[in-house]
This record gives sequence, structure tokens and C-alpha cells, in this order.
Amino acid sequence: MFRHSSTGKSGIGHGKPSSGRGYSPRRSFGAHSPHRGPAGHGFHKSYAPRGGFGGPRKSFSSSRGGFRGRVGGRGGERIDVSRFINKAVITETTEHFKPEHHFADFAIDEHLKKNILAKGYFEPTPIQDRAIPHVLRGDDVFGVANTGTGKTGAFLVPLIDKVIKDRKNRVLIMVPTRELATQIEDEFWSFAKHLRIGAVTCVGGANIGPQISTLRRNPSFVIGTPGRLKDILERHALNLSTFSTVVLDEADRMLDMGFIDDMRFILSLVPKERHTLFFSATLSRDIEKLIGDFLKDPVRISVKTRDTAAGVDQDIVRVPAGKTKIDVLHDLLIKPNFGKVLIFGRTKHGVEKLSKDLVHLGFKATSIHGNKTQSNRQKSLDAFKQDRIQILVATDVAARGLDIPKVSHVINYDVPNTYDDYVHRIGRTGRAGEKGQALTFVEGHHAR
Repeated sequence: MFRHSSTGKSGIGHGKPSSGRGYSPRRSFGAHSPHRGPAGHGFHKSYAPRGGFGGPRKSFSSSRGGFRGRVGGRGGERIDVSRFINKAVITETTEHFKPEHHFADFAIDEHLKKNILAKGYFEPTPIQDRAIPHVLRGDDVFGVANTGTGKTGAFLVPLIDKVIKDRKNRVLIMVPTRELATQIEDEFWSFAKHLRIGAVTCVGGANIGPQISTLRRNPSFVIGTPGRLKDILERHALNLSTFSTVVLDEADRMLDMGFIDDMRFILSLVPKERHTLFFSATLSRDIEKLIGDFLKDPVRISVKTRDTAAGVDQDIVRVPAGKTKIDVLHDLLIKPNFGKVLIFGRTKHGVEKLSKDLVHLGFKATSIHGNKTQSNRQKSLDAFKQDRIQILVATDVAARGLDIPKVSHVINYDVPNTYDDYVHRIGRTGRAGEKGQALTFVEGHHAR
């Protein structure tokens, strides 16, 4: 039986953005502003050069009701392409979320509070405002919130406080991807400054030796992906019987990636009497089952109001006969309003090839996918975040949880396997109240 604590409002808490590395305001404590953009900025017509479609695979028809048809990734669900078209809501005023708390009001350690306030963060986001009091009370929590709404801060702040007040507490945080694990650790150090609390990130693609060495010092926070955590457990380098708290972040993505058996194995080694926090951007029958298996009388907190952000202008890109996808992509990328662009492809090989093709065409581009080592993936991600490159080409490894500031466009060069994947991909733009653009390449016949 769930206890409910929810809000129908959405938005990001007010606060000054931080220029430093670590806790990004777009992830957790960023300023919320109305969804508006420069006049004329946006895609109010589909990109549809004359001449229609090329390619024999799909058949589409155009009508007054819009572009119709179904597409799908290899082995994925069939998605009505009309779901890729949704104009951003542009308004001069918006109803701001009114938090019930200020960070100064929370019963947390004063040094931790100073670390938060020193960064200019005063009011929590909706998920933080609702979740933090329950986590501080020791309640199990199941949180549903759109990507980029501050889920990381919703569990890090109260759990750091929990460890400060009892150093015997240890926290295990499981996440689906290496990048998300690294980002959570960065945010952890930002909050835990001068608090003498240790943390380690355990992910694949990196040398396991240093991770095991750090674990020997019994850090209070262990952040990792299920596969690497299982490897470490099989080497008897981690004793989960000493952990009192578990966080499952982006649980839906861990299910999608086939980690369910590893998740169950890992949780079977943690004491049954534990504090469990479970966060997901989507809710499915499988997620509901995991909630019943892993959590005890959880408080359910939902601040999700729609699948995609209101500030993301969504449209399709039509590939005409006689032109290739790379030709059409080139013509888009040279437009002046294409600033910081995240392009999603389906396969590791395809993403790597597209990245090299774009470099050959003179763009500053790099790639991120599962065949790269963790250090190379992190270098590519850092270069994109720091604006040293314009274009990041990625597989869905980059679709969830990552906070990449000021992405002007997300381009689905390959149609995602599922609509949930689409939602998470385009969630990389239009964050923290900013306006973003999402474009999906579609090929077929008979389009105008």
C-alpha cells in the first residue's frame, strides 16, 4: 500500500546557477523561468525539401492532420511519427512552483546546509521539496519525476545528512550507466565538501584495481553500475551486509538494459531491514513489481506532469529523394541557430562512423558509446559540456540522467527503439526552463 505525497505542478526551484563543476543547477537546483525564446527561434514547419521521400522501406501519407505513419528501431516498438511533432508552448508568464520548504528550513547538518546555500541554492525543486522530508524521516520512497528535475539532489542531500549524524551508515547507489555514476559522484563531492565523508565510483571500462583499493577504506558512499558491482562482489572486495541504505536511480533504464538479475543478486546481499529509495522517470508493470519486491510501505512521490518538456519544440526531418541522411544533417548543422547539438544513433559502429564523417566535413564532433573506454567516454563528455566541441554523437547510453548544459538541439538520426527512449533522449534539451529543439529523421514514401 502506497502513501502518497505528490504535486500536480512542475518546474525547477529558484536559485543562482553555479559556474563551478559539480552540482549543476540544471540537474537539481537550477532557476526556473518561463518557456520562451528569441522571436522567430524555433521550428514551426517540418524540414521537408521538395521532391518527397527516397527509400523503399516505409510508406507514409500526408494529410491535413499531419504526417502519418509508424516507424520503429530494429527490434523495437512501432511508433506513430506524429508523436515526434509537438510545438513548444511559448508563454510570457508561467505558474511557478511554490515549494513548501527552503533549504534553510530542513533539519540537516549546518555545514551541509552552508555548502548548499554557498552555491546560491535556496529553494528545492518539486521532487526535492517532496522527497527530502520523507528521506530524513527514514521512509522508503518511490519517486517518479521527469528527467532533469533534481532527483539526484533529492536523495544525496538527506543521505549525506544521515551519514553525518551516524557514521556507521553506509549508502549503496546503483545506476544504469558509467556517466550517471560519475555525475552523481561529482555532485556528492560538491555537497560533502569539508565533511570528511568518503565515496567511490565502481563502473566498468575503468581499472578495477583503484576501485577495490578505495573500497578497502570503507567509504560511506558506493556508487556503481550493477555489472561492475557484481564483479567486485565476486572478488569478495565489498561487504554489503554493512550497508543500511540503498538507492536505485533510473531504475527503469536498468530494467531496459537487462540488469534485473544483477540488481536482485546485489540487493539480496544487503540487510532486509534497510532504507530503500527508488527513482524512475517512467512507471510500468515491471517497475511496480520491483517496488513490491524491494521497498517496504513506500511513500510514493510523483511530480511528473507530461511525457516531454513543454519547452522542447519537436519536429521531424524528412530525407528527400536524391539526398542522403548525412547531406540533410550537414545542411541543418550549418544553420546559425544550431549551437550545441546532441545526435543519437542506434549502434556503436554507426555512432562512431557518423562522428568521423562529421569531423571530415569540418565540424567539431566526438562520440560516446559502449566500445569506448570509460576515460575516453568521460573525455568526450567533458569536451562537450565545456563547449570545446559542438557536436556529441551518442548511443542511448547518454539518453538518461546526464546533465549537459545548454544543449540547443537533440537530433534522432536513427529512430529510437521505444517511445520511452525518445522521451529520455529529448530530455537532454529544454532543461531548467530553457527552450530546446528535438528533431527526428524519418524516411519513407509520399510525403510532401
